[in-house]
Amino acid sequence: MPRKEFQIPDMYKSPIIRLVKEATKITDPMKKDLEPTVLDFGPVQFYVPRFFGFCYGVENAIDIAYRTVEEHSDKNVYLLSEMIHNPTVNEDLLRRGVKFLHNTDGSEIIPVSSLTPEDIVIVPAFGTTREIEEDLKEKGINPYQYNTTCPFVEKVWKRGKQLGKKEYALVVHGKHTHEETRATFSHSAEHSAVVVVLNPEEATILGEIMTGKRPVEDFEKYFGHKATPGFNPLEDLKRFGVINQTTMLATETQEVMDILKAATVERFGEADILDHFADTSDTLCYATNENQSATLALAETDADIAMVVGGYNSSNTMHLVEILEHSFPTFHVRDANEIKSGSLIQHFDQWKKEILQTTDWLPLNKAPLKVAITSGASCPDILVDEVLLRLLEFFDGVKEVDEVIARFKVPA
Repeated sequence: MPRKEFQIPDMYKSPIIRLVKEATKITDPMKKDLEPTVLDFGPVQFYVPRFFGFCYGVENAIDIAYRTVEEHSDKNVYLLSEMIHNPTVNEDLLRRGVKFLHNTDGSEIIPVSSLTPEDIVIVPAFGTTREIEEDLKEKGINPYQYNTTCPFVEKVWKRGKQLGKKEYALVVHGKHTHEETRATFSHSAEHSAVVVVLNPEEATILGEIMTGKRPVEDFEKYFGHKATPGFNPLEDLKRFGVINQTTMLATETQEVMDILKAATVERFGEADILDHFADTSDTLCYATNENQSATLALAETDADIAMVVGGYNSSNTMHLVEILEHSFPTFHVRDANEIKSGSLIQHFDQWKKEILQTTDWLPLNKAPLKVAITSGASCPDILVDEVLLRLLEFFDGVKEVDEVIARFKVPA
């Protein structure tokens, strides 16, 4: 089946990265080659990963949102919250008159109670909770009419519902305050007991509670604030499956699954494991897998530094940073404006949760300087182009862009 074509605003399209992506689709149609592409500008070489940038779910969301705004310029158009975690896209929608009803943490900006049935509400790519859906219905607004929820998020919900019908509890690997995880929790709680775990460390704690290595009272301490009321780990985790926030590290989700499966085997034995632990590996988002696998290949290069472009509240972008920072100095920037000069950059540190300014960050004496560059799934390719071009400004003897990308031009 051919991939659905989306209408993406021209301002997000990229003259450089677009050509690279189109060329690699032709040379690697089966998506087997994760070797990064090299853009050689002479004094600077950029390593571009096989997969990065807008995913299917984000393109779908942008297509729906921009068409909705264009077709209903005579009405009030609201987004439940940020459509995706990219400030460039969200700020442009605000300029076009769209208003946000909630902050990303779920706190209210504009009360749903103030809306009318004539107003239009767009559900963001993360989806939303059952509670908000009901609030909209009470105001005579159909929450599914302009729904940009990512199809792969909905796939997770459907798999969870299938398990719920078979009386399985659900463990959600995710950040419990994230919009997507809040939505997944809400949908899952309709049919299952649910608990959220953040990482393998928390999965280990939960496994130790299951197997009696920790007192059951520890559950309330670690998980009481992110579990359905009355969740009983000794009873509810007799039959359960693991689903995830789709932007989490896929390898980490697999590790969470492995830890909890091992605890289940220890508790119930290997023979009847499928009666106690559901195989949910088919719920992992393909785009997250592709982007993270390509980033792991990027981390194996001999780059001197890495640049990751994307929103500072973008979970999937932060995971790309996490992969690369083990290999080389890595700078997470929202756009080219964060690059102040060849000696000063502003960038986000997810561990300190603050925006830092770093001096002497760019090794100008390297010849050539090798830069790994990528972006999150919600980041327009044009922003990657702009970061690339900004870096080139600091070097002499740079080849012309047209000369470098000429080999990537494909027939119209």
